[in-house]
Amino acid sequence: MHILFVHKNFPAQFGHVAAHLVEKKGYECTFVSQRPPGEWRGVRKIQYRLRGGAKASTHYCSRSFENYTWHSHAVYETLKAHPDVRPDLIVGHSGFGSTVFLAELYDAPIINYFEYYYHPRDSDIDFRPEFPTRELNRLRARTRNAMLLLDLETCAAAYSPTVWQRSRFPAHYQGKIDVIFDGVDTRLWRPTATARKSRRMIAGREIPDDVRIVTYVARGFESVRGFDIFMRAAARLCRVRTDVVFVCVGEDRVCYGGDQHHTGGQSFLEYVLSYDDFDLSRFIFTGAVPPEELARIFSLSDLHVYLTVPFVLSWSMMNALSCGCTVLASATPPVQEMITDGENGLLFPFHDIDRLVELTGRVLDDPAAFAPLGVAGRSMIEAQYSLSAVTPQIAQFYDRTAAQCVR
Repeated sequence: MHILFVHKNFPAQFGHVAAHLVEKKGYECTFVSQRPPGEWRGVRKIQYRLRGGAKASTHYCSRSFENYTWHSHAVYETLKAHPDVRPDLIVGHSGFGSTVFLAELYDAPIINYFEYYYHPRDSDIDFRPEFPTRELNRLRARTRNAMLLLDLETCAAAYSPTVWQRSRFPAHYQGKIDVIFDGVDTRLWRPTATARKSRRMIAGREIPDDVRIVTYVARGFESVRGFDIFMRAAARLCRVRTDVVFVCVGEDRVCYGGDQHHTGGQSFLEYVLSYDDFDLSRFIFTGAVPPEELARIFSLSDLHVYLTVPFVLSWSMMNALSCGCTVLASATPPVQEMITDGENGLLFPFHDIDRLVELTGRVLDDPAAFAPLGVAGRSMIEAQYSLSAVTPQIAQFYDRTAAQCVR
């Protein structure tokens, strides 16, 4: 069987699945993305190039659809120029472009991966009243679903990574969407005992053995991932403890949301630092780091703090659990789908800084007492969410869909 994967990035959610199918089942797999062409673990990579996109003159509420259309057409034209690619099954991420035009190019069933369906209320955009959303953002939340709905109509089958994320889609489509997590590479994301036995170096700075390490990880420092909540709690802890350093991994940018409308021209990091008294000698901002380095940092962490509004679950939280971290996370979906308070992690109400400070202090007082939570978190990942557990499920899902749609 020949499977065509479509995503603007590589390997994204699909690379490890494609490699598994090549290596274990002898399938032919082609991956089209914006990344350079070549071959990776037997997977052929084809590059597509954008010819346009939304402009400032494009209506704010239709820019996402405009960009999806340009990506989708670029994929279509690129594959049209490769007549040797004749897939039996197409798998694409709906949300980073679309596979909708490929229904006109190939007589093959399409599976779409769906991460999030947007809602104007009771959702990510209005979860934080201290950062009120603009009226246009509420309107855009409706139009951003346009391509998702086209894909839901066009695809033969679909899947989402969590039950909660599936639940956000219209009820009459949910029966079409399976729940299968992406998979965690537990060989990469694993506890590393040797990390603690050597000099504890992070971003060129040595951390003394008697200093606790608290980690925070996000692609961008922003309100959606509760960066300001974390920093306010950290500032309070710095005033009462001398034995802790806070390691922030990520970049000073906004990946989601509209923080720039509230910061007066500052970056969100600058905005956060401006409203409290921070001892920056107690913080390490690493910037983005390679996965291997992040896994090592997780292995050094005495406590990992993760916050999110009700939105797409970050890979970083699952990776931290896989590394055996004690994880303290906001009690928001889909976090609550993964962490049971007191069993494989700790939960606190997103806005409750007092509770965050209290729980962080308790863990830092005696990290060893909370270490069993990290052990349980690692066990859960291995049993339910590791690549070895999930990839066969995905492969069976693909096989079943292809068999049901035999031409």
